[in-house]
Amino acid sequence: MAAPPRPIPSIHRQPAKPSNHVARCFPDPPKGPSAPGPASSTSTTNTNTNPLLSLLSAVPDWADAVSERRIRDRRPLYTHADWREHRSSRRHLRHLLSSLTSRVILSLAPPVSAFTAFAAAIATYNTLLPAYALTASSLPYQLTAPALALLLVFRTEASYARFDEGRKAWMRVIAAAADLAGMAMRHHNPPATRALLNYILAFPLALKCHIICHSDIKRDLQGLLSEDDLNVVLRSKHRPRCIIEFISQSLYMLDFDENKRNIMESKLSCFLEGISVCEQLIGIPIPLSYTRLTSRFLVLWHLTLPVILWDECKWIVVPATFISAASLFCIEEVGVLIEEPFPMLALDELCKQLHDSTQDVMSVQNLVHNRLAAKTKDQDSGSMRCSDNGWPSSKSEQAKID
Repeated sequence: MAAPPRPIPSIHRQPAKPSNHVARCFPDPPKGPSAPGPASSTSTTNTNTNPLLSLLSAVPDWADAVSERRIRDRRPLYTHADWREHRSSRRHLRHLLSSLTSRVILSLAPPVSAFTAFAAAIATYNTLLPAYALTASSLPYQLTAPALALLLVFRTEASYARFDEGRKAWMRVIAAAADLAGMAMRHHNPPATRALLNYILAFPLALKCHIICHSDIKRDLQGLLSEDDLNVVLRSKHRPRCIIEFISQSLYMLDFDENKRNIMESKLSCFLEGISVCEQLIGIPIPLSYTRLTSRFLVLWHLTLPVILWDECKWIVVPATFISAASLFCIEEVGVLIEEPFPMLALDELCKQLHDSTQDVMSVQNLVHNRLAAKTKDQDSGSMRCSDNGWPSSKSEQAKID
């Protein structure tokens, strides 16, 4: 068996506080408006830019700013009340009334408005110059409509598969952290394992900050790790792996049984697998040729739609183009939205749920331990009574039962 690694001086237990619970690490979110994230380099405007180009890019820049701001909102975990509202018969009216605040719909304002304006321009031209009207047969659309439908379906299915893979990876990470924390809490010296529990609970937070942009890892780990440990994590290039190293070193420094230590170390493989899956989903999108093909197909479809429909619909081509662009681009936008799964998942709430459940288990563990200790004390007192749940309350009665 390999010799245990040399202890590193950066592992410290929490500052001395006679507390039996895990350090608190989830402060209440600020009630004021959230501070804006760092400005993107693409939003920087040049004073010498053409005013026409600035005017044309104003709507896309606004839509992108709204989209990026809303994507940083914290997602909640559903409760029973949320599920009742989710399947309510009034959900259609509620969804319709909230359309103007939808991030997906607001992000579609630039393309949908552009294609609608283009349809209005074609309709105006055909009305003013009927002898030179732009018209064409609808047969090409009838032949290519199934291809466009299949392309959108496959694109959305591929995006949902990535979303589901990310969700399952996080469920495995949370389950492994809960198992590891439970094994640590059953150690015969709970105060000695308090720092280890904090390292275990810090890993999901570090992984969340590693894969989600604009995350504040220092704020998330401020009340969970000691100042020295937090500085080591912040200086690390790969913070989730740094947390894993803290856990691994702590297992060797604490006097765990050899078999139990091996089982606990095997749980760390779930953490490493979660890191690998998350980094692959972030770094490898759906093949770009597929995404570009879908986008180009939709653009060409709606640029030619007013020409195809003019003979049959006349000015109705304007609302028809608007409805078609809003519907099809919305499907494509949902596929792009869930292609990066982690901003869509309630990762903050999952980490908080793990923290709160660990606290609750520790409280129940103390209550059960005190209750059983009281039963054992009654058993040693020599009383001939049996308790309500059948425990023998004396050694003589236990001998009779045996």
